Amino acid sequence: MSDECRVCLLGLIFLSSLLTGISGVDETHVFISSGENVRLPCNNYLHGCKSTTWNYNRFRDSAAVELITLGIKKKDTESHERLSLGSDCSLNIRNISTEDYGLYTCQQWIGVNRDKKLGPDARVYLHVLHVSSSQTEISAGLSVTLFCQLYSYPRVSCDDWIRSERIQLFWVNQTGVKLTRSDSRYQISSSSDHCIITLNTTLLNEDDNREWRCEVTQRDQVKTSVTYTVKINSTHSQDPSTTNTHTTKEILIILKTAVFTAPTVILLQIICARRAGRKDSQQPEEIEINTIV
Repeated sequence: MSDECRVCLLGLIFLSSLLTGISGVDETHVFISSGENVRLPCNNYLHGCKSTTWNYNRFRDSAAVELITLGIKKKDTESHERLSLGSDCSLNIRNISTEDYGLYTCQQWIGVNRDKKLGPDARVYLHVLHVSSSQTEISAGLSVTLFCQLYSYPRVSCDDWIRSERIQLFWVNQTGVKLTRSDSRYQISSSSDHCIITLNTTLLNEDDNREWRCEVTQRDQVKTSVTYTVKINSTHSQDPSTTNTHTTKEILIILKTAVFTAPTVILLQIICARRAGRKDSQQPEEIEINTIV
């Protein structure tokens, strides 16, 4: 092989590595739990952030919403109070909710009129993990279902995305042990597209303050998790042994009352019967005397 061919081959390899690196830098996936704060990086930023614009898309076909325009925060957006721009032009969002998932795009606009876009967009996909419960009033003896859902931008079907990126959702107990379908106490199921996993169980008295955690992993690495702590309402739950004790005491009180009350009732019945007999025996004599008079 000639020297010129070797140089061309090395040049192609170098160019290929550059293109691969650029494509990797320009697309970032961020996993966060609802209620937390998040920082979305802008990998193509320029110093000063006066050329930085952040756009947001929740759905694939929805129109983009400008959150930051040339370094200035827009005030006509629903989330503007929770947004801020970092010194490295990153987008900071406080108190993440399930409405914040989607595609965030960082762009750089240059030129005298800021009408020329510099380089490719920096894309950040924000995935939000959220846990909810089927019960508002939780007490021992009731069945409760916990729903763990991963909200993601629908670039492809959730099933295909999970398969290609090796995304997994699963439940673990407070000791970190993964819960499986083989455990008879728990019923674990997932939706057809695997973006939601449910945990159903019947609560016990000892489950008060117990924690169950839903975790999401990508390529066997934990990305984020949400912990659900059980708070059993003591006013709606009662220990069966305590109930039996109260019932026994009530029965004893009734029996004691009956023992002391029964003789008194019988004695009163006897006295009333004797008085009634005396009146009956005296009434004819009085009639007879009145007749003689």
